[in-house]
Amino acid sequence: MDSTAAQEGRERGRGEPGRSGLRERFAAVRRATLALAAPLSPEDQQAQSMPDASPVKWHLAHTTWFFEEFVLARADGGYRRFHPRFAYLFNSYYDAVGPRHERPRRGLLTRPSLAEVRGYRAAVDEQVLDWLAGGRATAAELEVLELGLNHEQQHQELILTDVKHALFQNPLRPAWREDLPGRSGERAPALDFVECPGGVVEIGDAGEGFAFDNERPRHRAWLEPFALATRPATNRELLAFVEEGGYRRPELWLSDGFATAKARGWEAPLYWEREGGGFVEFTLAGQRPLDLDAPAAHLSFYEADAFARFSGGRLPTEEEWEVAARGYPVAGNLAEAERFHPCAACASRGLAQLYGDVWEWTRSGYAPYPGFAPAAGALGEYNAKFMVSQLVLRGGSCATPASHLRATYRNFFYPDARWQFAGARLAKDLR
Repeated sequence: MDSTAAQEGRERGRGEPGRSGLRERFAAVRRATLALAAPLSPEDQQAQSMPDASPVKWHLAHTTWFFEEFVLARADGGYRRFHPRFAYLFNSYYDAVGPRHERPRRGLLTRPSLAEVRGYRAAVDEQVLDWLAGGRATAAELEVLELGLNHEQQHQELILTDVKHALFQNPLRPAWREDLPGRSGERAPALDFVECPGGVVEIGDAGEGFAFDNERPRHRAWLEPFALATRPATNRELLAFVEEGGYRRPELWLSDGFATAKARGWEAPLYWEREGGGFVEFTLAGQRPLDLDAPAAHLSFYEADAFARFSGGRLPTEEEWEVAARGYPVAGNLAEAERFHPCAACASRGLAQLYGDVWEWTRSGYAPYPGFAPAAGALGEYNAKFMVSQLVLRGGSCATPASHLRATYRNFFYPDARWQFAGARLAKDLR
């Protein structure tokens, strides 16, 4: 591995991953991706419903290209690529690697076929596993491999959200999987708030285990006293916002948000449809009655912010969220539960549903932490080049693997994005 790649490895991860379990983890993550694609036909996996989404077939190939480009090709100077043009087709945004196919046109890539893409995955998997079994990998190379596994877990969630958006375009409202569990039967606990004293706090990765570079360096921040809601906002509460004209009240919205809502005809959260005087909701299991006790999902930042103002609160900052979340385990309605839809939680003490169900919008812009420096080389583009015009989300969703999350994790999207499992947790100032 060359010195640039080794530096990338040092910058991207923390410590040396455990060698004994890395082969098993690699195989498990790669199997999990294929399992998500298994219920879909080749036609389903070819569809691209909007420029922000990608076909499942492309996700399968891109995550494979990542390991080929950043692991195999850099660990072995004589490595022979599976196909000389796949780097052009399946590079996402790494300008330092070379030119690439336009993102909005990924759905036009009818070739290679799905079978050929699966063959590509199998070939790269075999070579990665052989490389790991050889015992010659350096600590820096293993850190890049760990980055690739976390990268693939991000794409596992994108496969689900992109497929859901694509299936919703079909008037038949077909299901990804009809056997998914229905509502939990729980009643959402009454909304309350947990007070936090504020003061000087430390934010960011402390250097134990894997973390993305955008979670570092750890630094100090000042927080005024605040309170955070004990759970995310529910569909019942969003329904009140809808029925009381929330989408037509400019005093509740940021100017850009209100203009966006009007231009795009937003009248309710994405996937809500009126039926019989009420609403039904499209899910990965098809059309289902709206569960009023479940956390509201598929909200843009603009909608979450307007709802918070309607409710007499605000969205938290990412620093507030992180401080409040400390001490809570990464547990809940996550991908391993295989519900793949938010559900109401049992009443509990303290903060509930911090992890899983829905990503929670914060009002913090996605920006570098003080002292941040991106990795050298192409992998420095992973996060740093997007640190403008986006907002941070925290906590994970019903489609996020538990092993992918921690309190310092920073997700980010543009404020008008609605197709992710994103919701809102209220905060308020204590004066």
